[in-house]
Amino acid sequence: MENFIERYKTIKKEHQINEEIRDREVRLIGDDGAQLGIVSSAEAQRIADEKGLDLVKISPNANPPVCKIMNYGKFMFEQVKRAKEAKKNQKVVEIKEVWLSMTIDVGDLNVKAKQSLKFLTAGNKVKVSIRMRGRQMAHSELGLDVMNRFFELVKEQGVMEKKPQTEGRNIWMMLAPLKA
Repeated sequence: MENFIERYKTIKKEHQINEEIRDREVRLIGDDGAQLGIVSSAEAQRIADEKGLDLVKISPNANPPVCKIMNYGKFMFEQVKRAKEAKKNQKVVEIKEVWLSMTIDVGDLNVKAKQSLKFLTAGNKVKVSIRMRGRQMAHSELGLDVMNRFFELVKEQGVMEKKPQTEGRNIWMMLAPLKA
């Protein structure tokens, strides 16, 4: 219940309701969605009170502002419910990182590829990096060759989102899982 109240308070500030509306004239929309025309805010409030509903300013920047007659509590409940549903449906994609070496042997490369395949099948992205040390800087093409061999091992589960690129002492590429 507390979460609903907190969300309600944050969303409530978006709309002016009932006596908070101080505009001289408003464009009024009925509870059934019908246009009732331009009326004074006092008249709009009287119509809303007769129906036992709230007057809510929907579009404050319009000229004149647009107000609608509705059950504000029900409207806010649906807004919070919709926001909660949208948050539940979104998937957070993590980026996992795998470090290689320019002098990596076949067995170690296979182990790293196997680990990356686990990450890719779980739906995560994989950043593959190589740190060049000392004289390796002069032979960065060997690092690119290691990256390409690594990609050949994981290409059945992933796609190369960013090709191998050199930034200072590092060579890196980004792999993404294949779409199902």
